[in-house]
Amino acid sequence: MPATRLPLAGHDASTVCACTVWRVNGNHYNRKSLIRYIMAEYYDVAVVGGGPAGTGAALEAASAGLSAIILEKEPEIATTVRTSGVTWTETVREFGIPAHCYNPVQNYGFCSPDLRMIVCDKEPRAVVLDVRATYRWLADKAQDAGSELRTDTTIHRATRSDTGIRLSGSGPDGDMHVDCAIAIDASGFGSVIAKSMGLVDRWGRFGAGAEYEVRVQTINPQTWWLMVGSIYSPAGYAWIFPTGEDTARIGVGVAKPECKDHPKDILDSIIRERRGPVADLGRIDIDEYHYGLIPNDGIGRRTAYDNVLLVGDAAGQANPLVLEGIRYAIRFGRLAGQTAALAIRSKDTSYAVLRSYETGWREAVESKIKSAYRVQNRWLSLSDAQWNEELNILNALSADEFLDFVKADFGFSRMAQMAARHPRLAVRQLLGLVRRLK
Repeated sequence: MPATRLPLAGHDASTVCACTVWRVNGNHYNRKSLIRYIMAEYYDVAVVGGGPAGTGAALEAASAGLSAIILEKEPEIATTVRTSGVTWTETVREFGIPAHCYNPVQNYGFCSPDLRMIVCDKEPRAVVLDVRATYRWLADKAQDAGSELRTDTTIHRATRSDTGIRLSGSGPDGDMHVDCAIAIDASGFGSVIAKSMGLVDRWGRFGAGAEYEVRVQTINPQTWWLMVGSIYSPAGYAWIFPTGEDTARIGVGVAKPECKDHPKDILDSIIRERRGPVADLGRIDIDEYHYGLIPNDGIGRRTAYDNVLLVGDAAGQANPLVLEGIRYAIRFGRLAGQTAALAIRSKDTSYAVLRSYETGWREAVESKIKSAYRVQNRWLSLSDAQWNEELNILNALSADEFLDFVKADFGFSRMAQMAARHPRLAVRQLLGLVRRLK
C-alpha cells in the first residue's frame, strides 16, 4: 500500500519562505528541511531496523493490509554481520528458511582447558545460518507481502505526534520524517526509538562478540565447538561454528562489564597460539571480521507503550547461555506485527491493546530465560577445574538433554526428569535453581 503525505497541522508547504530559519519542537529547519518536516510521509506501522525482528514485524503488518515501512541504516540488509548465526532446525522449518541459507549441525563439541567431549546426534538439530542470505530472504518476504524497505536511512529521533509517532532522521536525499500510528523498535542493541523517547536506559550488562569468517584446511561441517575456561575467555566462551565444507566462524564472546578485555584481542591470541580445537583446523585464511553486542541484562525492560513496541535485541529477547536470539527475533517480531495490526483495526493503539504483545512473548519464554540467567551466572563463576567437572556432567547427558541446556529450554518437569536420571550434584543444583523460579 503506498504511503500518503500528511501536512503538519497549521502549516502550508507553499508558504514556506526560503530566507528564514524555523524552530519547531526545539529543532531548527531551513526551507528545504522544513518542507520535508511538514510533508512527512505516513504509514500505519514504521519499523526501525531491517534484521529478523524488524522484517518479521513488517511482514505481518503488511500481510494484514496495513501500510508498513522498514527503515534500515545500512546500504543493504546485513551489510554488516553482528551475529554468529546459530539457531535451530525447528526454527528454520517453522519459518520456511530455505536450505541454501544454512549449514546443518548434528554433533556438539564442548571443551575446557583439559577436557573435550562431543555429543553426537542422529540428525541435525542445529544450524549455522548464512546471515546475509537469511536476513535478505526475510526482507524479501516482507516486501513480497507489501512492506516498503528503505535502506541507507538513519533514525536519530522519535517524538509523539498527532498521528502517533514521528520518526526523524536522514537518508540519501537528506533529512526525512515519517509519521506512523505504531513505531516498532527493532533497531537492536541501540534501541534507537526507545532511547530517543526516554523509555529505556542503556543496557548495564551485555555480551560483546568478535568473530572471523574463515576458510580452513580441515573441518567437520557437521560439528561445532564451544570452548570454555580461562584460556578461551575469562568471562564467556569461544566457538567454532562450521558454515560449509571448508569454511567456519571462529569467535569469542565475553560478558561486560565482568571482562575488561576486548574479545578481538582474545580471539587473535587463540588463533595465533592454536588453542584447543583451533589447532585441528590446519591453515586458516581470514575473509571477514564481525563484531557485535547483545543485551545480557535480564528481561526487566518494558516492551510495550502507547504507539510503541520493542522487539528482538531492543527488548532483550535473547538466550543468555549462548547469547543467541534469532529465533526469538523472528517469532516475536511477527507477534509485534500481528499485535500492531489488531490495534490499528480496533482504532486503539494505546498500551491497553499493545500490552498483549508483551504478555504473549513473556508467557512463551520468560521463565526459561530467567532459569538460563541463573545457570549463566553460575557458569561465569566456574574455575578451570570446575569446568572440567562440568564437562564430565554434560557428557553424561543425551543429545536431547544437552540441547535443552544450550537452548535454555528449562521446563520444571524436564529438569526433574534429568535430575532423576543424573543424580550428580550439578544437575540437582540446576533443578533447585529452576524450582526457585516457580
